[in-house]
Amino acid sequence: MRLLILGTGNMAGNHASAFQKNPAVEIVAGVDRRPDMLAEFCDKYAIPHRFEDLGEAIAWGEFDAVSNVTPDGAHHPTTLQLLHAGKHVLCEKPLATNLADASEMTALAQEKGVVGMVNLSYRDVAVLQKAAQLVAEGEIGALRHFEASYFQSWLTQPAWGDWRTESQWLWRLSSEHGSKGVLGDVGIHILDFATFAAQSPVSELSCRLKTFDKAEGNRIGDYPLDANDSFTMQAELENGALGTITATRFASGHLNDLRLRLYGDKGGLEVLFERREENLRICRGADLTEGRWQEITAEPVPTVYQRFIDAILGRDTPEPDFAHGARLQAALDMAELSDEKSGRFLKIVL
Repeated sequence: MRLLILGTGNMAGNHASAFQKNPAVEIVAGVDRRPDMLAEFCDKYAIPHRFEDLGEAIAWGEFDAVSNVTPDGAHHPTTLQLLHAGKHVLCEKPLATNLADASEMTALAQEKGVVGMVNLSYRDVAVLQKAAQLVAEGEIGALRHFEASYFQSWLTQPAWGDWRTESQWLWRLSSEHGSKGVLGDVGIHILDFATFAAQSPVSELSCRLKTFDKAEGNRIGDYPLDANDSFTMQAELENGALGTITATRFASGHLNDLRLRLYGDKGGLEVLFERREENLRICRGADLTEGRWQEITAEPVPTVYQRFIDAILGRDTPEPDFAHGARLQAALDMAELSDEKSGRFLKIVL
């Protein structure tokens, strides 16, 4: 499988490292409009062909599939070009910046008969997959309530670098630079984390977004700091469960932690992915009376990168696919609209 990597920023290294572990994949080209970054990236990963223009790469055409690691706002136009060329695409999340664009990408991938998947990387967490299996098997009964959170703290400490001076963080705080804030950046992850385990998409929601003052005039150089830093959401799922979904970049003490609690009429599940460590526990049956929880182990699962290649080769289903990415985008769009309407409950419309 000949693979091209589009975009050579920080996340592209994760893609390259993952694909180079797969003997079925040969990374044949990189594309980036920034020649210095392109050269450094391709040299590091021994990628033979380099293009500063996507059109030139498509005209060359000696590749089968693409990892699209461009900024959020570029996902839609670049992916459309690749789909029209008949290429399989693994697109970074979110699939697009609005539902209309995400739906167009979904429809074109289906029309062209190619694999289109979204890199929702927390699907790689084994305990999340195990939790989804337990819910599907009815181990906690009918789902009634859930709580999900994604906590980061890079606005309060420099563990990943200084956001005040480094563009890789600053752009995430500025809508003029394509950011949808914490909602678009990690909100899509925790939405997927919760709804995948719950085995049910969001049917309606209420959301409030908050942008905090972070610098004089809320601007640093060319970056207006206007993208949301925190959100809280109430959501009802199609299966009737009610719960909350939250995310923030101000969770002091949490570098990158996800938590999910699912409560049914026959038991409860708690899923933790904190400090890169996975934990899953369940309370059910005879343990309910005393509130005792039992730890559950989970076997490692294939990564999204592996499943993308396997889907192209016909060895796995293309999940999470573009259609799923569009459903998540519908929820993100409604969250923004709900905030504009002072947190009013809105139904998800596809």
